[in-house]
Amino acid sequence: MPGLLAVDVGNTQTALGLYENGELTRHWRLATEPQRTGDELGLLLGGLLDLGAVDGICLASTVPVLVRAFEELAGVVGAPLLVLGPGTRTGIPVRYDDPREVGPDRIANAVAARERYGAPCIVVDFGTSTNFDVVSPAGEYVGGVLAPGIEVSMDALFERAARLVKVDFVAPESAIGKTTESALRSGLVFGFAGQVDGIVERIRAELGEAAAPVIATGGLADLIAPHAKTIERVDPFLTLEGLRLVWERNATAETERRGRSG
Repeated sequence: MPGLLAVDVGNTQTALGLYENGELTRHWRLATEPQRTGDELGLLLGGLLDLGAVDGICLASTVPVLVRAFEELAGVVGAPLLVLGPGTRTGIPVRYDDPREVGPDRIANAVAARERYGAPCIVVDFGTSTNFDVVSPAGEYVGGVLAPGIEVSMDALFERAARLVKVDFVAPESAIGKTTESALRSGLVFGFAGQVDGIVERIRAELGEAAAPVIATGGLADLIAPHAKTIERVDPFLTLEGLRLVWERNATAETERRGRSG
């Protein structure tokens, strides 16, 4: 389906992808600004793509106030808007005590991971928080783990330790740092890689699936993945792909409903 704009609004960054005939043709990553209005979104996005060619918008947002802004944008563009949330047809059973508590980006990741890599599988999303999401051997979303994100953790460290300075997020040359900067980079990269491996091992043990594949996504996935033994691949557009799949499944269901009513 041409002209689908997939939008993943996170607490820190917003990822957007333009799909044409099911293929991701363009993508962007912007800072999330909760105060933006629909008009401001229109001006911003209008400078990136032809909004007149957008036939639909599929949105996952962890910032509730921005859902209204995208509703306004969709009204101006004249394109239908699908907001991923409770009650949305996703094609994946959600086995969570209260499904309303699960972030829509987490469901989108699970949908795309199951479609691309099969079940069972584990997704590690490096965002504001580090999310671990689990698809069971039966293909169900069964929950996951939420841990502090890399940037949030490092910012907290810098704020509380006056003598530490911020460092670029790059891989260290060795585990043993010879300077404050290299020691911080070592702690950042190897510390979070070790966290991933430890949590994944526990998840695999509970699933009873020692070989469940692990897919990493999110802005800092490329930094951590080479140093985590359990991560098999990085899929930077996994969430956007999940939104595309959810959109198509709902569009198909609507077409079938109209056919029955006709």
